Amino acid sequence: MAVPDAGLRRARQQGVALITALLVVALAVTAATAMATRMHVDVRRTGNLLHGEQAYAYALSAESWAYIILRKDGKESQHDALDEDWATALPPISVEGGLVNGRISDLQGRFNVNNLVKADGTPNTDEIDYFKRLLTVLNLDLDLSAKLLDWIDEDINATFPGGAEDDSYLLLEPPYRAANRPLVSLSELQLVQGFTAEVMGALTPHVTALPGITAINVNTATPELLLALDADLTAQDVEMLVAEREQEAFTDKATFQAHDALAGLTIAVQTDVSSKWFRVLTDVRVGSGQSHVESLLERDAGKLRVVSRVRTRERLLPPG
Repeated sequence: MAVPDAGLRRARQQGVALITALLVVALAVTAATAMATRMHVDVRRTGNLLHGEQAYAYALSAESWAYIILRKDGKESQHDALDEDWATALPPISVEGGLVNGRISDLQGRFNVNNLVKADGTPNTDEIDYFKRLLTVLNLDLDLSAKLLDWIDEDINATFPGGAEDDSYLLLEPPYRAANRPLVSLSELQLVQGFTAEVMGALTPHVTALPGITAINVNTATPELLLALDADLTAQDVEMLVAEREQEAFTDKATFQAHDALAGLTIAVQTDVSSKWFRVLTDVRVGSGQSHVESLLERDAGKLRVVSRVRTRERLLPPG
Protein backbone atom coordinates (compact mmCIF):
# COMPACT_ATOMS: atom_id res chain seq x y z
CA MET A 1 0.00 0.00 0.00
CA ALA A 2 2.99 2.34 0.49
CA VAL A 3 3.87 2.57 -3.21
CA PRO A 4 0.44 3.67 -4.39
CA ASP A 5 0.30 6.25 -1.57
CA ALA A 6 3.66 7.70 -2.65
CA GLY A 7 2.53 7.94 -6.27
CA LEU A 8 -0.70 9.63 -5.24
CA ARG A 9 1.20 12.13 -3.11
CA ARG A 10 3.52 12.91 -6.00
CA ALA A 11 0.57 13.43 -8.34
CA ARG A 12 -1.11 15.73 -5.83
CA GLN A 13 2.12 17.67 -5.33
CA GLN A 14 2.54 18.06 -9.08
CA GLY A 15 -1.06 19.29 -9.33
CA VAL A 16 -0.52 21.84 -6.55
CA ALA A 17 2.71 22.97 -8.19
CA LEU A 18 0.92 23.40 -11.52
CA ILE A 19 -1.89 25.41 -9.95
CA THR A 20 0.65 27.53 -8.05
CA ALA A 21 2.57 28.14 -11.25
CA LEU A 22 -0.64 29.14 -13.03
CA LEU A 23 -1.53 31.52 -10.20
CA VAL A 24 1.94 33.06 -10.31
CA VAL A 25 1.69 33.49 -14.07
CA ALA A 26 -1.80 35.04 -13.73
CA LEU A 27 -0.58 37.44 -11.05
CA ALA A 28 2.46 38.34 -13.15
CA VAL A 29 0.25 38.99 -16.21
CA THR A 30 -2.14 41.09 -14.11
CA ALA A 31 0.73 43.08 -12.62
CA ALA A 32 2.34 43.57 -16.02
CA THR A 33 -0.98 44.71 -17.53
CA ALA A 34 -1.53 47.16 -14.66
CA MET A 35 2.00 48.50 -15.02
CA ALA A 36 1.63 48.87 -18.79
CA THR A 37 -1.72 50.64 -18.37
CA ARG A 38 -0.30 52.93 -15.69
CA MET A 39 2.72 53.67 -17.86
CA HIS A 40 0.46 54.46 -20.82
CA VAL A 41 -1.60 56.85 -18.67
CA ASP A 42 1.55 58.47 -17.28
CA VAL A 43 3.03 58.88 -20.77
CA ARG A 44 -0.21 60.40 -22.03
CA ARG A 45 -0.49 62.70 -19.01
CA THR A 46 3.09 63.83 -19.48
CA GLY A 47 2.42 64.45 -23.15
CA ASN A 48 -0.66 66.51 -22.31
CA LEU A 49 1.34 68.57 -19.81
CA LEU A 50 4.14 69.17 -22.29
CA HIS A 51 1.69 70.09 -25.06
CA GLY A 52 -0.18 72.36 -22.65
CA GLU A 53 2.99 74.20 -21.65
CA GLN A 54 4.02 74.50 -25.28
CA ALA A 55 0.58 75.90 -26.16
CA TYR A 56 0.84 78.45 -23.33
CA ALA A 57 4.28 79.51 -24.57
CA TYR A 58 2.81 80.07 -28.04
CA ALA A 59 -0.01 82.08 -26.44
CA LEU A 60 2.50 84.37 -24.76
CA SER A 61 4.25 84.79 -28.10
CA ALA A 62 0.94 85.82 -29.68
CA GLU A 63 0.46 88.32 -26.86
CA SER A 64 3.93 89.74 -27.61
CA TRP A 65 2.90 90.10 -31.26
CA ALA A 66 -0.15 92.11 -30.18
CA TYR A 67 2.06 94.20 -27.90
CA ILE A 68 4.34 95.12 -30.81
CA ILE A 69 1.42 95.91 -33.15
CA LEU A 70 -0.28 98.19 -30.61
CA ARG A 71 2.94 99.98 -29.70
CA LYS A 72 3.72 100.60 -33.37
CA ASP A 73 0.17 101.85 -33.98
CA GLY A 74 0.44 104.25 -31.03
CA LYS A 75 3.52 105.84 -32.56
CA GLU A 76 2.13 106.13 -36.07
CA SER A 77 -1.50 107.11 -35.49
CA GLN A 78 -3.37 109.52 -33.23
CA HIS A 79 -6.66 107.70 -33.57
CA ASP A 80 -7.84 104.09 -33.40
CA ALA A 81 -10.24 102.63 -35.93
CA LEU A 82 -11.40 99.29 -37.30
CA ASP A 83 -9.41 99.65 -40.54
CA GLU A 84 -6.02 99.61 -38.77
CA ASP A 85 -3.61 96.69 -38.60
CA TRP A 86 -4.37 95.84 -34.95
CA ALA A 87 -8.06 95.33 -35.77
CA THR A 88 -7.45 93.03 -38.75
CA ALA A 89 -8.64 89.49 -38.13
CA LEU A 90 -5.93 86.98 -39.02
CA PRO A 91 -6.47 83.35 -40.06
CA PRO A 92 -5.07 80.62 -37.78
CA ILE A 93 -1.28 80.32 -38.05
CA SER A 94 0.32 76.88 -38.31
CA VAL A 95 3.08 76.11 -35.81
CA GLU A 96 4.93 72.90 -35.08
CA GLY A 97 2.28 70.45 -33.98
CA GLY A 98 -0.68 72.82 -33.92
CA LEU A 99 -2.41 76.13 -34.63
CA VAL A 100 -2.27 79.63 -33.12
CA ASN A 101 -4.94 82.29 -33.41
CA GLY A 102 -5.15 85.73 -31.82
CA ARG A 103 -7.40 88.75 -31.87
CA ILE A 104 -7.11 92.32 -30.57
CA SER A 105 -10.25 94.23 -29.64
CA ASP A 106 -10.70 97.80 -28.47
CA LEU A 107 -12.35 97.79 -25.05
CA GLN A 108 -13.18 101.47 -25.40
CA GLY A 109 -15.45 100.48 -28.25
CA ARG A 110 -17.69 99.38 -25.38
CA PHE A 111 -19.36 101.13 -22.44
CA ASN A 112 -17.38 100.94 -19.21
CA VAL A 113 -19.89 99.98 -16.50
CA ASN A 114 -17.64 101.54 -13.86
CA ASN A 115 -18.50 104.92 -15.41
CA LEU A 116 -21.75 104.77 -13.43
CA VAL A 117 -19.95 106.25 -10.44
CA LYS A 118 -17.55 109.18 -10.25
CA ALA A 119 -14.05 109.00 -8.76
CA ASP A 120 -15.50 109.99 -5.37
CA GLY A 121 -17.96 107.08 -5.45
CA THR A 122 -21.08 109.16 -6.08
CA PRO A 123 -23.50 108.46 -8.96
CA ASN A 124 -22.50 109.79 -12.39
CA THR A 125 -25.84 111.06 -13.69
CA ASP A 126 -24.85 111.51 -17.35
CA GLU A 127 -23.37 108.01 -17.56
CA ILE A 128 -26.38 106.50 -15.77
CA ASP A 129 -28.73 108.13 -18.29
CA TYR A 130 -26.56 106.80 -21.11
CA PHE A 131 -26.66 103.27 -19.70
CA LYS A 132 -30.45 103.44 -19.45
CA ARG A 133 -30.65 104.44 -23.11
CA LEU A 134 -28.40 101.50 -24.00
CA LEU A 135 -30.68 99.15 -22.04
CA THR A 136 -33.64 100.56 -23.98
CA VAL A 137 -31.85 99.99 -27.30
CA LEU A 138 -31.18 96.39 -26.26
CA ASN A 139 -34.77 95.88 -25.01
CA LEU A 140 -33.60 95.19 -21.46
CA ASP A 141 -35.15 96.16 -18.11
CA LEU A 142 -34.23 99.72 -17.04
CA ASP A 143 -34.07 98.61 -13.38
CA LEU A 144 -30.78 96.88 -14.24
CA SER A 145 -29.10 100.30 -14.12
CA ALA A 146 -30.21 100.88 -10.51
CA LYS A 147 -29.14 97.38 -9.46
CA LEU A 148 -25.71 97.78 -11.04
CA LEU A 149 -25.27 101.26 -9.55
CA ASP A 150 -25.99 99.87 -6.06
CA TRP A 151 -23.46 97.10 -6.64
CA ILE A 152 -20.75 99.64 -7.54
CA ASP A 153 -21.45 102.70 -5.36
CA GLU A 154 -19.99 103.03 -1.86
CA ASP A 155 -23.19 103.36 0.20
CA ILE A 156 -25.53 100.62 1.41
CA ASN A 157 -28.76 102.40 0.53
CA ALA A 158 -30.79 100.83 -2.25
CA THR A 159 -31.59 103.13 -5.19
CA PHE A 160 -35.31 103.78 -5.67
CA PRO A 161 -36.85 102.41 -7.74
CA GLY A 162 -35.35 99.09 -8.76
CA GLY A 163 -32.16 99.03 -6.70
CA ALA A 164 -30.68 96.15 -4.68
CA GLU A 165 -28.28 96.25 -1.74
CA ASP A 166 -27.25 93.85 1.04
CA ASP A 167 -30.83 93.33 2.22
CA SER A 168 -31.59 91.64 -1.13
CA TYR A 169 -28.43 89.54 -1.45
CA LEU A 170 -28.39 88.30 2.14
CA LEU A 171 -31.70 86.51 1.51
CA LEU A 172 -30.13 84.34 -1.20
CA GLU A 173 -28.71 80.85 -0.76
CA PRO A 174 -25.82 81.11 -0.26
CA PRO A 175 -26.05 84.69 1.02
CA TYR A 176 -23.50 87.37 0.09
CA ARG A 177 -23.13 91.14 0.17
CA ALA A 178 -23.02 93.78 -2.55
CA ALA A 179 -19.44 94.61 -3.55
CA ASN A 180 -19.85 98.41 -3.16
CA ARG A 181 -16.81 98.98 -5.37
CA PRO A 182 -16.08 99.11 -9.11
CA LEU A 183 -16.06 95.84 -11.01
CA VAL A 184 -12.67 94.25 -11.60
CA SER A 185 -14.02 91.81 -14.16
CA LEU A 186 -17.15 91.83 -16.27
CA SER A 187 -17.89 88.30 -15.03
CA GLU A 188 -18.88 89.86 -11.67
CA LEU A 189 -22.09 91.05 -13.33
CA GLN A 190 -23.44 87.51 -12.88
CA LEU A 191 -23.63 88.23 -9.14
CA VAL A 192 -25.76 91.33 -9.61
CA GLN A 193 -29.49 90.83 -9.21
CA GLY A 194 -31.29 90.68 -12.54
CA PHE A 195 -28.22 89.99 -14.67
CA THR A 196 -29.33 86.60 -15.91
CA ALA A 197 -27.62 84.54 -18.60
CA GLU A 198 -30.04 85.98 -21.16
CA VAL A 199 -29.26 89.56 -20.07
CA MET A 200 -25.52 88.87 -20.09
CA GLY A 201 -25.75 87.44 -23.59
CA ALA A 202 -27.41 90.60 -24.88
CA LEU A 203 -25.27 93.07 -22.92
CA THR A 204 -21.75 91.59 -22.95
CA PRO A 205 -20.85 92.56 -26.57
CA HIS A 206 -21.43 96.23 -25.69
CA VAL A 207 -19.95 96.66 -22.21
CA THR A 208 -16.68 96.21 -20.35
CA ALA A 209 -15.22 96.81 -16.88
CA LEU A 210 -12.16 99.07 -16.81
CA PRO A 211 -10.44 101.07 -14.05
CA GLY A 212 -11.69 104.63 -13.66
CA ILE A 213 -13.77 106.65 -16.11
CA THR A 214 -13.15 105.92 -19.79
CA ALA A 215 -14.47 107.50 -22.98
CA ILE A 216 -16.26 105.64 -25.77
CA ASN A 217 -14.24 105.44 -28.98
CA VAL A 218 -16.72 106.44 -31.69
CA ASN A 219 -14.55 104.80 -34.36
CA THR A 220 -14.92 101.33 -32.83
CA ALA A 221 -18.19 101.54 -30.88
CA THR A 222 -21.00 99.19 -31.83
CA PRO A 223 -24.02 100.74 -33.61
CA GLU A 224 -26.07 100.14 -30.45
CA LEU A 225 -23.63 102.25 -28.43
CA LEU A 226 -23.79 105.05 -30.97
CA LEU A 227 -27.59 104.97 -30.97
CA ALA A 228 -27.60 105.39 -27.18
CA LEU A 229 -25.51 108.59 -27.33
CA ASP A 230 -28.67 110.70 -27.45
CA ALA A 231 -32.37 109.96 -27.17
CA ASP A 232 -33.04 111.89 -30.39
CA LEU A 233 -30.68 109.83 -32.53
CA THR A 234 -32.32 107.49 -35.03
CA ALA A 235 -31.18 104.27 -36.66
CA GLN A 236 -30.73 106.21 -39.92
CA ASP A 237 -28.45 108.69 -38.13
CA VAL A 238 -26.31 105.84 -36.84
CA GLU A 239 -26.13 104.28 -40.31
CA MET A 240 -24.75 107.59 -41.56
CA LEU A 241 -22.11 107.69 -38.80
CA VAL A 242 -21.04 104.09 -39.43
CA ALA A 243 -20.86 104.64 -43.20
CA GLU A 244 -18.78 107.78 -42.65
CA ARG A 245 -16.24 106.10 -40.40
CA GLU A 246 -15.95 103.13 -42.77
CA GLN A 247 -14.91 105.50 -45.55
CA GLU A 248 -12.60 107.51 -43.33
CA ALA A 249 -12.17 107.25 -39.58
CA PHE A 250 -12.91 110.26 -37.38
CA THR A 251 -9.52 111.78 -36.53
CA ASP A 252 -10.72 114.12 -33.76
CA LYS A 253 -13.79 114.66 -31.59
CA ALA A 254 -14.66 117.96 -33.26
CA THR A 255 -15.07 116.27 -36.64
CA PHE A 256 -17.34 113.64 -35.13
CA GLN A 257 -19.50 116.14 -33.25
CA ALA A 258 -19.83 118.29 -36.37
CA HIS A 259 -21.34 115.43 -38.36
CA ASP A 260 -24.78 116.11 -39.83
CA ALA A 261 -26.27 113.16 -37.94
CA LEU A 262 -25.49 114.95 -34.66
CA ALA A 263 -26.72 118.38 -35.70
CA GLY A 264 -28.36 120.17 -32.79
CA LEU A 265 -27.47 117.42 -30.30
CA THR A 266 -25.28 117.69 -27.20
CA ILE A 267 -23.46 114.48 -26.30
CA ALA A 268 -23.28 114.38 -22.51
CA VAL A 269 -21.04 111.32 -22.09
CA GLN A 270 -17.33 111.21 -22.80
CA THR A 271 -16.36 110.24 -26.34
CA ASP A 272 -13.01 110.02 -28.12
CA VAL A 273 -11.39 108.81 -31.34
CA SER A 274 -8.49 106.96 -29.69
CA SER A 275 -8.20 104.28 -27.04
CA LYS A 276 -6.00 103.26 -24.13
CA TRP A 277 -7.43 99.85 -23.26
CA PHE A 278 -7.23 96.75 -25.44
CA ARG A 279 -8.10 93.09 -25.02
CA VAL A 280 -5.94 90.38 -26.55
CA LEU A 281 -7.47 86.93 -26.88
CA THR A 282 -5.16 84.09 -27.89
CA ASP A 283 -6.24 80.54 -28.65
CA VAL A 284 -3.63 77.82 -29.20
CA ARG A 285 -3.87 74.10 -29.84
CA VAL A 286 -0.74 71.93 -29.86
CA GLY A 287 -1.29 68.18 -30.05
CA SER A 288 -3.54 67.29 -27.14
CA GLY A 289 -2.75 70.53 -25.31
CA GLN A 290 -4.75 73.75 -25.47
CA SER A 291 -4.34 77.25 -24.06
CA HIS A 292 -6.87 80.08 -24.11
CA VAL A 293 -5.50 83.33 -22.67
CA GLU A 294 -7.12 86.76 -22.29
CA SER A 295 -4.79 89.71 -21.71
CA LEU A 296 -5.65 93.30 -20.78
CA LEU A 297 -3.24 95.89 -22.19
CA GLU A 298 -3.06 99.59 -21.38
CA ARG A 299 -1.41 102.03 -23.78
CA ASP A 300 -0.78 105.46 -22.36
CA ALA A 301 1.63 108.28 -23.26
CA GLY A 302 3.52 106.06 -25.68
CA LYS A 303 3.96 103.28 -23.13
CA LEU A 304 2.28 99.88 -23.20
CA ARG A 305 1.89 97.44 -20.34
CA VAL A 306 0.14 94.15 -19.68
CA VAL A 307 -2.25 94.83 -16.81
CA SER A 308 -3.61 91.31 -16.42
CA ARG A 309 -3.47 87.89 -18.00
CA VAL A 310 -6.03 85.16 -17.27
CA ARG A 311 -7.00 81.77 -18.62
CA THR A 312 -10.36 81.85 -20.38
CA ARG A 313 -12.80 79.41 -21.92
CA GLU A 314 -13.44 81.59 -24.94
CA ARG A 315 -12.11 80.09 -28.16
CA LEU A 316 -11.19 81.35 -31.62
CA LEU A 317 -10.21 77.97 -33.06
CA PRO A 318 -12.82 75.28 -33.78
CA PRO A 319 -12.75 72.34 -31.34
CA GLY A 320 -10.25 69.73 -32.38
